[in-house]
Amino acid sequence: MSIIAASTARHTGRDNERIAAIRRRTLERKDRGISGWSLQANPVVTARALRQTEAVPSWQRRRGAVVGERLRATRFALDEWELMAGRVDEYSQEGDPAAQEEARRYLQQYPEPGGQTGHCELDLESLMQLGIDGLAARIRARRERCDSLPAGRQQRTDGTEVQEHTPEPDALDSFLDSLDGLAAMITNAATPAVAALSGATPARQAELRTLIDSCRRIAHQPPTSFRDAIQLLWLTILGVMHGEPVGLVVPGHLDRTLYPFYRRDRDNGTLDDAEALLLIESLYLQINAYIPDGLAISVMVGGRDEQDADVTNELSYLCLEALRRTALIYPTVGICWHEDTPAALVELAVDLIGHGNANPAFFGDATIRQGLRDLGVPSPETCRYVNSTCVEITPAGASNVWVASPYYNLCQLLLDEIDAQVPDPAPDFAAFKHHYRERLASAVEGGVAQQNQLRQRRRLYGRKPLQSVFTRNCLERGRDIDDGGAGYNWVECSFVGLANLADSLQVIETEIYQRGALGFDQLKNLLDADFAGAEPLRQRFLHDHPKYGQGVTAVDKRVAATVAWLTALCRRFRMEPDDSPYVPGAFVWIMHERLGRETGATPDGRHAGFPFADGCGPAQGRESQGPTAAILSTTSWDHSPMIGGLAFNMKFNHSLLQGPQGYDRLRDLILAFLRRGGFETQVNVVDAQVLHDARKHPEQYRDLVVRIGGYTDYFTRLSPQMQAEVILRTEYADA
Repeated sequence: MSIIAASTARHTGRDNERIAAIRRRTLERKDRGISGWSLQANPVVTARALRQTEAVPSWQRRRGAVVGERLRATRFALDEWELMAGRVDEYSQEGDPAAQEEARRYLQQYPEPGGQTGHCELDLESLMQLGIDGLAARIRARRERCDSLPAGRQQRTDGTEVQEHTPEPDALDSFLDSLDGLAAMITNAATPAVAALSGATPARQAELRTLIDSCRRIAHQPPTSFRDAIQLLWLTILGVMHGEPVGLVVPGHLDRTLYPFYRRDRDNGTLDDAEALLLIESLYLQINAYIPDGLAISVMVGGRDEQDADVTNELSYLCLEALRRTALIYPTVGICWHEDTPAALVELAVDLIGHGNANPAFFGDATIRQGLRDLGVPSPETCRYVNSTCVEITPAGASNVWVASPYYNLCQLLLDEIDAQVPDPAPDFAAFKHHYRERLASAVEGGVAQQNQLRQRRRLYGRKPLQSVFTRNCLERGRDIDDGGAGYNWVECSFVGLANLADSLQVIETEIYQRGALGFDQLKNLLDADFAGAEPLRQRFLHDHPKYGQGVTAVDKRVAATVAWLTALCRRFRMEPDDSPYVPGAFVWIMHERLGRETGATPDGRHAGFPFADGCGPAQGRESQGPTAAILSTTSWDHSPMIGGLAFNMKFNHSLLQGPQGYDRLRDLILAFLRRGGFETQVNVVDAQVLHDARKHPEQYRDLVVRIGGYTDYFTRLSPQMQAEVILRTEYADA
């Protein structure tokens, strides 16, 4: 499918009206603080399930009962426009306020597991082939083969009675309980459609009957059509997020999961591209209705298979094209780019970006796969990865990987070291850098210990039986994902302020050690005062020293050396109890603003409280030599070890795209970044004047979407500091 064919698949008339109406209502509900996510707690249902299982000795079994009960209790809503079931009813919470408060008091006896959930793509292959009943039969067969094992013994941890390692039969039984709840939830998803039949127009009745038949079928049997498959995909993702509950389960590679059904329906004449596009748009709108603003949900398209063949297909284009009319923050659509990626797929993404849609992003497939190989992922499996929400990479369908766990503030640690240099400074810059790195190493060691404690708490107090069903190796091992069942269990940390650190080290080495222009005591006083009364000196730090992003080799090498050292540092640590890796990244989400807000002025000339640079790119406003120099700097070092995620933001004025070759220039810059080994890049095409106007009149720009540190968000809901950060990013008016 070409860019032209994808565009002609767009609808007119009633379907345009349909998407616009659902989109508008989604924004209106968000403005009232309503999302499916906000309804996850349902304390009355959770407490009821735990009370009913108090005599059950296995916590794993109890978790299966809880998930099943929560799913059976889930209620849905459907308006006159929607084609897909799965929008959680905003009035579905059980019990009055008194009952809910009493349930919350009861639940306080159960420790919070902490740690991370979600951030993954599920493995839906067996579900799509066997259906829920077939998958349950496979688990029962596995259960029957289990040896008779004793029930889990009790042990005391932190003064609380908890279970030891759960025997395999309990895990499998909990899987079955959660699947039974999922089947009931999917059946219930058709209930509002049944209620809406009476009084509906004949055309709407036909739509409702199709929806009802699909839900009743896929509640037990494998999908038989593209409609069935995309409906089952959403309700399964929803079931894991809402029933466990789990955060941020992503659709992932829709063009791979759904393609067999799309191809079969196209071949037999029961589906055209216009209908397929409408259903993908419906999925995107369901995602926006469920996920609150400020987070991230990802779809990926393209890439290679196990034999290194390109896998781009018609759905790859439709997944991108669906962004045009939905035009909300979810999902981002990442292109797994490699040299055999069709030019038309790139052109479609660039066309969307050029028309102000910030959701598409480009991932360097070869770079990411090399990083996964270095982590021990077998080469044929490295094609099965996903940006689990923003830009952090996890193995698709087999991941219990925790991302951005934790964030490290590189610049605060630098300020701490500057303080420590007074009154006994290091004799030379090499010694100063050594002291700083020792401080950073200590922080990383503490972070590893904290994550290992959280992993232990999840094993003791967590358990996610439904997610385990859809995570490779959990069934084979008969172990919950929180108990080491998943194929991959590493932890990805994130280092924030990489560019600010490099620029600051440049100033320190030059001003203190080469020129002797000031000492650490003077530098500390300047920074503590946020350069008050010393603006000329701040300007010197800011403009008289070369900066990362200007194509200056000496500064770029500082970033390369820091990344190499961080990579080696992380390799010194392992995660317990499975000896999995501790993986670095420079993914920031919103943490460059949050940590920047908490951090004083830095030697690079940055004011106290201002956001750090995001991801792997230069600090805001410092790409004075244009986008090509910024790309050369950013790709002057090896991105492949940073599987924890890297994002390179670019921002262009609409004037760049004027004329017949404007889009070609934007495409060429993106491809230059990728061909030089870039990890991920994303682009905002929006004029600074529009952003300034949006700050003054936010009510007129409710749906203005911008790219931040690896995710998209509504500009008007950002903090004032983050809005300023986006505006200050260098805006290229010419490539």
